[in-house]
Amino acid sequence: MTTHTPATAADRTGVSIDTLRYYEREGLIGPIRRTAGGRREYTEDDLFWIGLVTCFREAGLGIADLRGFVAILRAEHPPQDRVAFLRERRTALEERVTALGKAIGILDEKIAYYS
Repeated sequence: MTTHTPATAADRTGVSIDTLRYYEREGLIGPIRRTAGGRREYTEDDLFWIGLVTCFREAGLGIADLRGFVAILRAEHPPQDRVAFLRERRTALEERVTALGKAIGILDEKIAYYS
């Protein structure tokens, strides 16, 4: 099995080592394997989870939402539960995009007014 150091895992996933530790501490990834000397070793599965968590964070999901989704995945809830969770978050993101679009429109009006 291929394993990665924290530095390599951070590089491959685009997050900092501190973020990796934070995700682990919050129960969003892991538990992460340790060497005999206590150093973290990340597997390809760990990198997948880190990528998933990072994607959701970039989409605006909070830590509580992520904990909920990870719990659904780990407890092997039925697919309907996963889909329901994702649909709820999608709706929230669409609402956010709409609100941001309105805010951009207002900013554009102000820029035009003051130009």
